[in-house]
Formats: sequence, structure tokens, C-alpha cells
Amino acid sequence: MPLEDLRYAIRFCRKSPSFTLAVLLSLAIGIGANTAMFSVANALLLRPLPYGNADRLVILWNRSPGLDIAEDWFSTAQYFDVKSTQCFEQVALAIGGERKPDR
Repeated sequence: MPLEDLRYAIRFCRKSPSFTLAVLLSLAIGIGANTAMFSVANALLLRPLPYGNADRLVILWNRSPGLDIAEDWFSTAQYFDVKSTQCFEQVALAIGGERKPDR
């Protein structure tokens, strides 16, 4: 029975090559998109970060409720203030791009 099904599928594909091409392109795009999304998710979410004790990493945000700012980058002076408190084993400053407000 499976051999007859395979023969029927081949005959059908030969009779309508445009439909066959559309199906193959749809499969290729779907498989490619799935592969790309999994690669990103694997790199960002599933693999551990390339740092020792990655589960202990934190990010600090500056808040300014009077200015209606919930998350803002630290200035260089604020960074040195936090670093001098000896509250953390190590402190690093990351220079990021401009954040857009969540409004």
C-alpha cells in the first residue's frame, strides 16, 4: 500500500508542477524560519552565558519618578559611586544605545 501511495504522489507532482513548487517553497520557508528562530532562542535563552557564575549577574537601573523615568542608564559618576560602596564583587559599565520610552 505505501508503494502505491508513493507512485500516486509522484504522478500528482508531475501533473501539477506549479502546485508542487508552491508546496516545496512553503516547506523551505517554514523550515528555514523555524531553524532561524531556534538558533536565536538557543543562543539567547537555552545556553548559559559565557561568564562565571552567570546566575549571579544583575543589571542596575536608575529611577527618576519625578521625571516619570522608570529605567534609565547610570551616569559615569553614579557608576563610580556604586563601585565605591563595595556592595558588589565586581561592577562594570556597559555603554548602550538610546532607549525608546515604553509609552
